[in-house]
Amino acid sequence: MRSPRLAALELRRFGRGRLPRAALVALLVLPLLYGALYLWSFWDPYGRLDRIPVALVNDDKGATAGGKKIAAGDDIVDGLRDSRTFDWHEVSDAEARKGVENGTYYLSLTLPADFSSRIASSSGDSPETGALQVRTNDANNYIVGQISRTVFNEVRSAASTKASRTFLDRIFISFSDIHDKTVTAAKGADQLNSGLGKAEKGSRDLADGLKDAKSGSGKLAKGLTKLNTGAADLQDGSRRVADGTQALADRVNGVYGKAGPYLKDNQKTIGDTARLVADSAKTVEDNLDVLVKLAPGAAKTAHASAAVLDEVYKARCTTPALPDPVCPDLKRARQAADDVAAVADDLNTLIADQDGDLKTMRDNLGTLQQQARALAARAPHLSGDVGDAVKRINKLNDGAHKVADGAKKLHTGLGTARTGAAKLHKGIGTAESGAQTLNGGIYKLADGSGRLAGGLHDGAKKIPDYDRHDRDRRTGVMADPVQLASHDLHKAPNYGTGFAPYFIPLSLWVGAMVAYMLIPPLNRRALAAGSPAWRIAFAGWLPVVALSALQVAALMAVLHWAIGLQMMRAAGTIGFLFLVTACFAAVVQWLNARFGAAGRILVLALLMLQLTSAGGTYPVQTSPHFFNAIHPFLPMSYVVEALRRLITGGGLGPVWQACAVLAAFTAGALALTAVAARRRQVWTLDRLHPELAL
Repeated sequence: MRSPRLAALELRRFGRGRLPRAALVALLVLPLLYGALYLWSFWDPYGRLDRIPVALVNDDKGATAGGKKIAAGDDIVDGLRDSRTFDWHEVSDAEARKGVENGTYYLSLTLPADFSSRIASSSGDSPETGALQVRTNDANNYIVGQISRTVFNEVRSAASTKASRTFLDRIFISFSDIHDKTVTAAKGADQLNSGLGKAEKGSRDLADGLKDAKSGSGKLAKGLTKLNTGAADLQDGSRRVADGTQALADRVNGVYGKAGPYLKDNQKTIGDTARLVADSAKTVEDNLDVLVKLAPGAAKTAHASAAVLDEVYKARCTTPALPDPVCPDLKRARQAADDVAAVADDLNTLIADQDGDLKTMRDNLGTLQQQARALAARAPHLSGDVGDAVKRINKLNDGAHKVADGAKKLHTGLGTARTGAAKLHKGIGTAESGAQTLNGGIYKLADGSGRLAGGLHDGAKKIPDYDRHDRDRRTGVMADPVQLASHDLHKAPNYGTGFAPYFIPLSLWVGAMVAYMLIPPLNRRALAAGSPAWRIAFAGWLPVVALSALQVAALMAVLHWAIGLQMMRAAGTIGFLFLVTACFAAVVQWLNARFGAAGRILVLALLMLQLTSAGGTYPVQTSPHFFNAIHPFLPMSYVVEALRRLITGGGLGPVWQACAVLAAFTAGALALTAVAARRRQVWTLDRLHPELAL
């Protein structure tokens, strides 16, 4: 009898009563208990975290920074309420501690009293970090503790980002203030530069003016020196004039003292004498021509007389034998003759000199005559006139003394002025030098202020000045500069989808294991009929494969339509699961056929090894070395990897590799089962009397 028919006859047994039918239904439903129930319970635990009771303690008292009230604790509490991450219960710290201890709350989150003040301290001198206090109790649930760490890390990151954005916003506002102040300073520097330019021009003009003033003061000093010298000469001259006028006044006063009474008493005599002089002058004028004619003869006569007297004197008085008593008279006479001769010579010389200009002599004699007559006319009051003249001379003397005193004061003043002018000249020279230095300094200052203004303008351009939109954008980037650009190539929509590749082969292995508890691994009819070993193996394998196919159909229908499992390659998944069930059935069949009752224990042990080494939950690399060592040699390792690609997507390389491995395991297991069937056809004492029967 062929293997398919033998398999059909084996399955018909389950339709011969209620109990076999119930067993068949149990075989079909059993994978659902493992696969569907497990996945349903784990389907989306993160989507139901809002059902987990968590204690929330807000002890934050707030703070003030920059004149603004900060309530960071209240902001975080509001954000947590809106997020609905957990089932938050606002309680006191004592209630939270007690609730976490007795299991009322899985964990607690506490915002300490100084939370806001620590965050606000970032703008002060002693910045401190704010601390969110999380209290967990792994005795309540370890996984919740792990989940809370992830959630609260996000909460902490969000709080830190918000605090950082506030701090950075203040920095950017400060940048704007600095920018505005720098612009103002730059404008001030421009004004300063303009003012310094004017000051530099003014200082240059001042230096030029002081230079001219120095030249003028030098000329002034020289002029005053000359004036001082002239004043000294004037002082000396005026003093000498005063001394002369004083001497004149003294002499005039002395003479007047003596001659005054004479003039007063002899006015008539003076008048007569003056008339006599006038008459004599008139007589000389009238006889001037006769005098001119007689003068040469008179001179000769005078000289002849003098010669005669000289000879007489020599004869009688020079070598006399006896003294002559007339010698003295002769001597006097000789002297008188000499004098007359001299006068005659002088008169003759005068006449000779005036011979060409007698008119002038006549004019002079006329003038003398007039003046003499005038004197004669004034003689009656000559004393009064002389007195008036003496008074004028005394007045002139007083004036000369005043002039001398004034000249002395002028000399002293000019000396002081000369000294002052010298000091002024020296001071103006110093001022001119200082003005030159000032001009050079102001020039450098103007140049420096120009560079300062340019630097401030350049600095103002480099200092950022952001508006509110730019500040928000930049603070957002700087507060959280690194974003995780997560791109999931083939994202599993939920926790259950991610675990389906692990639980589905588990349920199918259990289904095959239970199936061979109800169906013998080796068909008894084929054994009794002495059929070939391979036919016996197929006859025992095909019924379980058929049941497993039904299990796959039932399981995947429930997972898809009841629970919501979405498969990227649904047909490929179903077809691959048929191959999986065929492989699992072959392996379980061989273990049961070869080892009998002990094979069931081996099937269970092999299931445990596969579950722990397949990498269905955590990557197999995180497991101990033993599980990494057996991982490549167990079929479920390949099944899990292939189902991930079929359900969530990805390359099909692991699928084809898994198909090859499963086919190899299936063929190998069927071959070994045939060997076991061949051995079962030979009866031995061990088969007649087994050591252990289950």
